[in-house]
Amino acid sequence: MATARIPQPTADDPVKVDPMHYTVEFENDHVRVIRIKYKPSEKSVMHSHPESVAIFLTDAHAKFTYPNGKSEDIKAKAGSVQHMEAFTHLPENTSKKSFEVIQVELKH
Repeated sequence: MATARIPQPTADDPVKVDPMHYTVEFENDHVRVIRIKYKPSEKSVMHSHPESVAIFLTDAHAKFTYPNGKSEDIKAKAGSVQHMEAFTHLPENTSKKSFEVIQVELKH
């Protein structure tokens, strides 16, 4: 999964603005672990993530739209693990299948 590598404006916490897709599984002073679940064709709202590591539990095919209006097609295979810098986006599942991701947000 690629993400824009330039600093972007901070938007809202996904757990607060979209609890249907984002739930906290664990949190302490060092990390917050979020479970992300999207059904086919579901779309979120603009939100931000700090630096994190994503663990894809299923294949994922999504479209990320960034605050500047540009978008990116995202594909990841089940079992893949990816590091992501902090970023802001509006995600949409572009697949006919659900996807699920565990995201470990790093607290510095």
